[in-house]
Amino acid sequence: MTDDLMNLPKKFRDKYIISKALGSGVCGEVKLAFEKTTCKKVAVKIVHKPKFAKLVTERGDVSSNVATEIEILKKLDHPCIIKIEEVFDFEDAFYIVLDLMEGGELFDRVARSKGLKEETAKLLFYQMLLAVQYLHDNNITHRDLKPENVLLKSNEENCLLKITDFGLSKIVGEASLMKTLCGTPTYLAPEVLLGAGAGSYSKAVDCWSLGVILFICLAGYPPFSDQNKEMALRDQIIKGHYKLIRDCWVNVSETAKDLVKRLLVVDPEKRLSTEEALNHPWMQDEGMKRRVKQLMYPQTELMLPPGTGEQPSTSRKRAREEDEPLPAKRPTHSALNNKAAQE
Repeated sequence: MTDDLMNLPKKFRDKYIISKALGSGVCGEVKLAFEKTTCKKVAVKIVHKPKFAKLVTERGDVSSNVATEIEILKKLDHPCIIKIEEVFDFEDAFYIVLDLMEGGELFDRVARSKGLKEETAKLLFYQMLLAVQYLHDNNITHRDLKPENVLLKSNEENCLLKITDFGLSKIVGEASLMKTLCGTPTYLAPEVLLGAGAGSYSKAVDCWSLGVILFICLAGYPPFSDQNKEMALRDQIIKGHYKLIRDCWVNVSETAKDLVKRLLVVDPEKRLSTEEALNHPWMQDEGMKRRVKQLMYPQTELMLPPGTGEQPSTSRKRAREEDEPLPAKRPTHSALNNKAAQE
C-alpha cells in the first residue's frame, strides 16, 4: 500500500491521502481520499490518459481538450450536480477531486429494494429534473443519464442527490461516446440510436433517459430490456414498446404513470421538456418541494416560517413474489432485467 501511495504524483500526495477504491470505469477509477489540512473526505476520479485516448480517436490533443472542458464544467454550481473541487493534470492521468456521496449510486438502491416508494421516487426525481434543467439552461446536454450516474448523499430514504458524469460527450466527443454507450443502450433515446452518433439530436435525449430512470424507480425493472425475447432491445426503444407489469404498478398513482408515458415519447418534438415535466401535476406537491429545498439549502432551514412541516403523502408497499436477502455484492443490470423477464 505504501508503494502504491508513493507512486502518486507528489503534488497530489502533498494535499491528499488516498484510501480505498469506490468504483471503476472504462477510463479509470474513483477512490476515497482525505484532504490533509481539514480531514475532509472527498472522491477522486482518476482518468488514465492512455485508456482515455483510445476513446478519443477523432481528437488530436486529448489533454488540452479535456482540460478545457473540465474548466467549463468546474464553473457549474447547483446543489444537485457533483461539484468539481480541483483538477490535477499529470503526464499519465487526470486527478479530479469531487464531492463524496456516501449513499452510493441510485442504481444500487433501486436494485436492492426492487424499486422505491412513490413518495421517495418523487422527491428524488424532482431533484433530477432541477439538475438537468440547470444543465440545459447552461447549454449542456448530459447524454448519459442513468441510475449509475445519480449519486446519493446519504443512506437515508429522503436525501440529497447529485448527478455526475455530466458533459461527458463534450469531453470524449460524440462518436466516441456512442461507441462507449452502445454496449448497454437501455437508457438511450430512439433518436440517438437512429442517428448512430451523428449528433443531430437535442436536449430531449436527456428527457427520455429521465423517463427511463423514473420508470425503473417506480417499478423496479427497466422499460426496455434485452431479456425481452419478443423484440430486440433496439427495436423496443425505437418503437417505444414497453409493458407495465400489473403487480409492479398496481400501487403507483395514475398521475405518476402519466408523467412516465409523456417522457417516453418516441418523437422528441412531442416529448416533455424538463420545464414541462416540472409543471406536470405529479410534481405539484408542496410538502415534497419544501423537503427538497431543505436538503438543497440546509442553511436556510431555520429561516422557514412556522407550520411548514411535512405534508403526509401516500406511501405504498411494493408487491413482491418472495422476500429475498440483500445481495452480498453490487447488483448488475440483470438484477433489474430479470424482473421484466418474468412477465
